[in-house]
Amino acid sequence: MDHHFDYKKFAVLYVDDEEMSLKYFSRAFGETYRILTATNARDGLKLIQEQGGEIAILLTDQRMPGEKGVWLLEQARQLQPQILRILITAYTDMEAAIAAINSGSIYKYVHKPWDRAHLDLELKQAMSFFLVQREREELLKERSTLLRERMIANRIGSLGLVAAGLSQHIRNALVTVKTFLDLLGEPGSAGGPRDPDLQRRVRADVESIVSLLTDLRIGSANHEDAGFTSEIRLRPALADILTAQQPALAARHITVENQIPENLPALRVDRPKFNKLFELLLKDELANLPAGSRIALTATEAAVHGKPGVALTLTDNGPALPHDTLKLVLDPFATTGKPSEYGINLIICLFIVHHHGGTIAVHGAAGGGNVFTIRLPLPPETGSAK
Repeated sequence: MDHHFDYKKFAVLYVDDEEMSLKYFSRAFGETYRILTATNARDGLKLIQEQGGEIAILLTDQRMPGEKGVWLLEQARQLQPQILRILITAYTDMEAAIAAINSGSIYKYVHKPWDRAHLDLELKQAMSFFLVQREREELLKERSTLLRERMIANRIGSLGLVAAGLSQHIRNALVTVKTFLDLLGEPGSAGGPRDPDLQRRVRADVESIVSLLTDLRIGSANHEDAGFTSEIRLRPALADILTAQQPALAARHITVENQIPENLPALRVDRPKFNKLFELLLKDELANLPAGSRIALTATEAAVHGKPGVALTLTDNGPALPHDTLKLVLDPFATTGKPSEYGINLIICLFIVHHHGGTIAVHGAAGGGNVFTIRLPLPPETGSAK
């Protein structure tokens, strides 16, 4: 049974105030398991807090100075419920063992002094159970992630077709309205409109909507012959986009630090969409950040859907976006809420990143601000443009 598992993949933590018992345990089982030890419950808890994700089994003596074993088991249950918890207790402490069983704090209990052969069997059974449960959870997580990604891909594809068609239709109608406004003449000219301020506002609103619909059409439209023909280096490609945006950034006294390493592997991208992605992110940063804010761009090599890729982060120090807004605009399954213009632009960014076979996420930074993380594969997934 045991030859199917790597028993040293996860650790066994043994807590006992008797140092000879700890040494004997380490000698008895150190060749089979990765052993951690502590001489009291508080030190054992500290190890769980620091290395809980690496611990499979916790064994603890009940009678120790300070906090007792059942206290540590309960703390471990709350912090790392996946750890299998074993109480080592003398016959005189059976009431504590029974209470721990009834509260769900332990997996098993072992009598003290423990027998090596019996404890070896208990550890093998516990570790095998832990590893099987771990493999099952990872498999379920992988399947759930794959199913969700497929559902998202299908929904984004459908939304993209609808968005591209509607944006083209509405844009054409608004261009007609703009042409009519232009024919009225410039404000203040002979034959011009009676309310020049109203015409200026209407013209500005129409131009803004036309621009937004153009961005939506570019970001959501995927053609059968769309190719990822542009090979780029991330740092200089972003430097070119920043150069184009520099006048607008300078007007708001917003600084952007391009901290992307030079030695990252090249990306193959759909260049117009790639440029539009970062133009929209910077546009919204300009609209939402206070004057004098800072933006940092960083990137590292990272796996994307299990394949080589890069992870690029854009971090600002402005006000954090509302959680409800973020959940709405980056979740294609969301059906309620009223996304702002910021939200519409993020939806376009979502289209573009999906087009490249990647992912986009955003969360609030610990010290304030927002962190956008964009992961793009090398090269894009086959068929992601379709």
